[in-house]
Amino acid sequence: MLQMRPGCECCDRDLPPDSPDARICSFECTFCSDCSDRRLAGTCPNCGGELLPRPRRPADKLAKYPASTERVFKPQGCGAA
Repeated sequence: MLQMRPGCECCDRDLPPDSPDARICSFECTFCSDCSDRRLAGTCPNCGGELLPRPRRPADKLAKYPASTERVFKPQGCGAA
């Protein structure tokens, strides 16, 4: 099950579980669409993997399977692409 981290690792923007702007790699590193497109050119700065839209968890499943509350913020690794 996806962790669905709550924020962008580059700019710390909030990314709730239903956000269409969340992007993830296969390791679930999480970024907003702005950072993914403008700063990272669609490539994860941590693993080099492709950043794709994060699936959204249906609201009725969030009670039983909540999103993560763990924030990861590493702006030093998010230089301009």
